[in-house]
Amino acid sequence: MTVAEKLVELYKSSGKTCATAESCTGGGIGAAITSVAGSSEVFLGGIISYANEVKRDVLGVAAQVLDEHGAVSSETAAQMAEGARRLTKADVAVAVTGIAGPGGGSAEKPVGLVWFGLATADGVRTEKAIFPGDREQVRSATVTHALGMLTTAI
Repeated sequence: MTVAEKLVELYKSSGKTCATAESCTGGGIGAAITSVAGSSEVFLGGIISYANEVKRDVLGVAAQVLDEHGAVSSETAAQMAEGARRLTKADVAVAVTGIAGPGGGSAEKPVGLVWFGLATADGVRTEKAIFPGDREQVRSATVTHALGMLTTAI
């Protein structure tokens, strides 16, 4: 059983719903969930917020957060997750923002750095990971980690 299949099964049995806010994965998390038959019962939708303007104008990430902390930060991931949960009215929302590469990294924010946000009725938490590999490996690892976070959130 894949992580996405386990997620759909768990959410179905608990009567919970989920949503996503994705940047570096470009919809990969939502695609993984919706590849599972029956996912329409638990997955409400997702926002692909690749541009900072979408993070700000659609998801409600504060301009000050983007200016002070950048798009790839704990603060941005948290506000993305909260925005996705608010917009979709899902029980749980996961958000990802990171640097998949091959360019765009720095000493402070290297290629492979991803911030995750998870919003539930109990609040929001964030996690940071640095994944090795090329662009597709970073994106794939990010999708897997986000699915795992959603799975353990209920």
